[in-house]
Amino acid sequence: MSALSAWFWNERFWLPHNVTWADLADPAPGVEYPKAGHLFIALPLALVIFAVRIVYERFIASTCAQSLHIQTGVGRRAQPNAVLEKVFTSITKNPDSRHLDGLSKQLDWEVRKVQRWFRHRRNQDKPSTHTKFCESMWRFTFYLCIFIYGFQFLWQTPWMWDTRHCWYGYPYQVMTPGLYCYYVTELAFYWSLMFSQFTDIKRKDFLIMFIHHLATVSLISFSYVNNMARVGSLVMCVHDTSDFLLEAAKLANYAKYQRLCDFLFIVFGVVFFITRLVIYPVWVLNSSMFESWAIVGPFPSWWLFNILLLVLQVLHIIWSYLIARIAVKIITDKYCSKNVKRIRLIKLINQMID
Repeated sequence: MSALSAWFWNERFWLPHNVTWADLADPAPGVEYPKAGHLFIALPLALVIFAVRIVYERFIASTCAQSLHIQTGVGRRAQPNAVLEKVFTSITKNPDSRHLDGLSKQLDWEVRKVQRWFRHRRNQDKPSTHTKFCESMWRFTFYLCIFIYGFQFLWQTPWMWDTRHCWYGYPYQVMTPGLYCYYVTELAFYWSLMFSQFTDIKRKDFLIMFIHHLATVSLISFSYVNNMARVGSLVMCVHDTSDFLLEAAKLANYAKYQRLCDFLFIVFGVVFFITRLVIYPVWVLNSSMFESWAIVGPFPSWWLFNILLLVLQVLHIIWSYLIARIAVKIITDKYCSKNVKRIRLIKLINQMID
């Protein structure tokens, strides 16, 4: 076990040349450098956040949903039918024409009636709008609060205004209480998302989002352990900028304020493109790749960290391209009337934010 630990914490990988763990183990009085053990508090804090979320959704978000007259139950339920239920649970939830014809003859029902039964049955498994509203309101509240805290904290730091301060004196950079709080809270929140994903609304992108949360937890932990927390705080702030806007658009959608939803989604799209395609590469990647090279120089974990940040940028480009391509295709379709284009855009917005 000790051999495995020594291999994992190899100084040649984690630290710049001529720096050892012993150099960081005994700082001056009142000075604290990041240590892996500092992150263990994130796990119990994640459970606390999860508990706060349950209370918040039940007593605050639910009350807001009721005041907006958002329904608590699902729509029309499928009438009990043992034959169709067996097909639904063990064979297919979306029967093709062959299955529909066979079931129609077996039950002496019209094909449309069978189709209607399966549609109602699928809707039964979907969460109510009330449930989705409460979940989005919790995320909106957290994202907004953490963004305000992070932005306020970074406003007072030198590396917010001159990113070269992310690397001056590296890795002998003090972990301040404000930066530690920012990091641990973000880490705990994403741990809580991983836990709650198994009890939350089941979405089609369950596996993708689980991998996303796992990658986020890994990147936050990795940047903390090798004391790249300053540039890491910039990465978190850039991503937090647009998250609460998307959740706000969801809330407007669930409350059936469609014009407000459209406006918020447009604002979200503009902020997303600016922060992910302009600010992130110009501000963050430029510092982590070029300024750090000039000030500190590359080392193995530096390469890995920047590769992960570049992968993140590739994802930003892909997501932005997909959003823009679909929206432009709908808007420029010359065979559609303005009203049809608006309906299609609304459907696109609802699919993306639902």
